[in-house]
Formats: sequence, C-alpha cells, structure tokens
Amino acid sequence: MKIFVLVKEVPDTYGDRKLNLETGLADRAAGDVVLDEITERALEVALAFADKNEGTEVVALAMAPESSTASIRRALAIGAASAVHIVDEQLVGADLGLTAEVLAAAIRRAEPDLVITGNLSTDGAGGVIPAMLAEHLGYAQATALSAVEITPEGVSGTRAADDGSQAVSVSYPAVISITEALPDARFPNFKGIMAAKKKPLETLSLSDLGVSADPAAAPRTIMTAVAEKPPRAAGVKITDEGDAGAQLVEFLVQNRLV
Repeated sequence: MKIFVLVKEVPDTYGDRKLNLETGLADRAAGDVVLDEITERALEVALAFADKNEGTEVVALAMAPESSTASIRRALAIGAASAVHIVDEQLVGADLGLTAEVLAAAIRRAEPDLVITGNLSTDGAGGVIPAMLAEHLGYAQATALSAVEITPEGVSGTRAADDGSQAVSVSYPAVISITEALPDARFPNFKGIMAAKKKPLETLSLSDLGVSADPAAAPRTIMTAVAEKPPRAAGVKITDEGDAGAQLVEFLVQNRLV
C-alpha cells in the first residue's frame, strides 16, 4: 500500500506571527518556522499502520518554498520513506483552489491508495483542502476524523457531530483528514535524523505537474486589501444608579444579542 501524507511548514505558534502589509502574506522571516503539528499527527497515523503492515510506503508531500527543505527532512526523520517537494515561484501566495489543484496533480502522478492530511493548518486554517483534493482526484473522502482505523480493505473512523459522533468508512482510493484528537507524532531519533539525509526527496515544479498558475486558466481568489488588526477598544462600562438593568437590556438590544 502507498500512503501520501500532506505536510506543511508554518510559523511557530509559540512565536509572534505577522502579516507582511505589502504582500499580504505571513511574514516567515519574522520568527521561527516548524512542521505543523497536525501534519505530524497525520504522519503518525500513516507510520503506525506501516509499522504493522510490511510493504507499506509512506510518502510526505509538501508545497512550500525552497527554504522549507529542512522541515520536509524532519518528516523523513520521523519515518516517511520518501518525500515530494513542490517548489515554484509562481506559487507564492497561491489560493486554496490553486493549492488543491497542484497537490492533486502531484498525488495523481503516484496513484497512492490513501492520502492523509490534517483537518486544517495552523496558519491559513482554511479547512477545505482535503475535500477539494478528493474532488480533484475522484477519491472517496472521510474528513475531520477523531479516531482512525486503517485496514487493507479501507479506512473507518469517527467524526464528532453536534449531537454525538458519526461512524464513517471509505474504500480505497481515499482522502482522509484527522483532528488533534489523534496521538502526537513520534520524536525523530538520531538514527532517523541521519537516515533522512539519504532518503529520496523529489523536487517538482508547476511545469513538471502540467499545472498553470495563470489566473486566466482558472478562477482564483484575489486579495484586494490588507491592514493591521485594529487596537482593542475599551468595553462599555455601566454605572449602576438604579437603572443598570435597563442600560444592560438596551445594550443587548442595540447589539442584537437578544
């Protein structure tokens, strides 16, 4: 079985994260960058299955700047057998539609049985890439799983719902996404770190994938403006002079809270 796992480098959530007001993009030079924790958890799901099923190939897939190689090597150090790194200057600021199209093209080349992703990244937090991938590929999908069981026949799992939980199952080929309810990833040991330096890491461009980033080729999302978050304003203070209750009701009504 071949399993592709989407991995992504993101600004460290423990550091300051800022938007570049000129480009509208996250300023990755302003702080540390790390492999997103949710993608490490997705990788752990794949590796846990591979540990028990000989012949399973786990491949890490990333669409990221050239500077992200170290983070992708971390996925190899954790245990992925190989990695695919999509690098192209035309992808700077790619919207969700273009991102899904590019990732799907890379996945389609290898025809894996299963694609595993996090439910959403900690930087963009769009949460739609798994479903968009399944649509592009024509794969079955099971998203936002809080429990996963992979078998040679298919994948089953549990998804949280408003009034309880849903049991879902899909056959291969499939795309699944997982939540933070899944276990943490294993920590790369010295042996894994050294082995990662020799593992295959294929670099692809848009021309390799046959995908065009030209907005004329397909509808794209265009950012029209970007601005700093406004400073936090002071709240409304009510002084009780016998009419505090009436003032509170009026405030709630004015703000459509009742």
